[in-house]
Amino acid sequence: MSDVSIIGIGKTDVGEHWNTSVRHLSWYAIEAALDDAATTDVDALYVGNMLAGRLSQQDHLGALVADFAGLRGVEAVTVEAADASGGAAMRQAVLAVKSGLVRTAMVVGVEKVTDETGSAVIAELATGLDADYELIHGLTAAGAAALLMRRYMHDYGVQLDDFAAFSVNAHGNGADNPEAMFRNRLAAERFATAPVVAEPVSLFDMAPLADGAAAVIVTDAERAMDMAPKPVQVVASTLATDTIALHDRREVLWLAAAAQSAEKAMSMAGIAPHDVDVFELHDAYTILAALSLEACGFAPRGQGWHLARDGEIGRQGSIPISTFGGLKARGNPLGATGVYQIVEVAQQLRGEAGACQVPGAQIGMAQNLGMAGGTAVTHILRADFSGNLEFSGK
Repeated sequence: MSDVSIIGIGKTDVGEHWNTSVRHLSWYAIEAALDDAATTDVDALYVGNMLAGRLSQQDHLGALVADFAGLRGVEAVTVEAADASGGAAMRQAVLAVKSGLVRTAMVVGVEKVTDETGSAVIAELATGLDADYELIHGLTAAGAAALLMRRYMHDYGVQLDDFAAFSVNAHGNGADNPEAMFRNRLAAERFATAPVVAEPVSLFDMAPLADGAAAVIVTDAERAMDMAPKPVQVVASTLATDTIALHDRREVLWLAAAAQSAEKAMSMAGIAPHDVDVFELHDAYTILAALSLEACGFAPRGQGWHLARDGEIGRQGSIPISTFGGLKARGNPLGATGVYQIVEVAQQLRGEAGACQVPGAQIGMAQNLGMAGGTAVTHILRADFSGNLEFSGK
């Protein structure tokens, strides 16, 4: 089976694109990725999206986006796994190239939430929960996060202020990202003063829903060395699932799918947690950031928040996270989020992250979660330009 490398990346800024359609957002990211790869040779397109059928009344995105992007005729499908759709679409592209049946694949994650506002968006987002046992009782995504956060605080004796450093870090990094939705820095003492959304979750705990699109082009690693000056190798791609409903989990404070996916990915890549230079995790809520660090082996159970408190998640820390602002400050475009994570890790490994750069980053990990961890997709990327001395630019 072929090794796989990234040869092109592209993304739009994240925000409220009121006058831009799903197809246009997709095209802007695709165009940027094609330009970055200096190729139009794409054999398959995988579109990650969660809510276009409900909020934009547009399904069948594979064919729609392929046609609009000038790729009419290529294999193209939509991949849905709640807000892990982007990561899941990336995995399909990697698998396609590794199989040898597809030479060059593109993944584009896209989401347009501003076609609706207020309670309509909250209701549609909640369809990623268990409809028969959670949604029917009025549970929302924020409500599920609140249940996890309250139980975590109770079990481990954690105070609300102890989560502040996650948001402070994300906003500090987002301030340096010109494409972030929120570029304002956050003072730690203001964290606990934010309006409550679902106690104890506040506005400073949760990521803003937003519009955006990001794209990645992958091909086999040997071919990539002749096509791109800085190909980034995909050394692991894994996906695992857990129960959607929180009450069905054996251990409610353990993200089993995240743990399984990360463990398998690290084994596949031949690395341990201490080898990871940058980790783009799914900080849709601060509690998910803490639980993800624990599930992926960066902290013992109940101590993920220690890494934030002690400054270890900053760009100079032992495990930098949310380096472009994460979901919290960059914004959370749902089905596109997983692809943004891949693009951001690739920028870090290329040394092209600008003010957001993690010094000397060589190995990066991205983990995209579906809701409260019902799906977890993990990718590990590595910078490997040593064999590219004869880059031809073709």
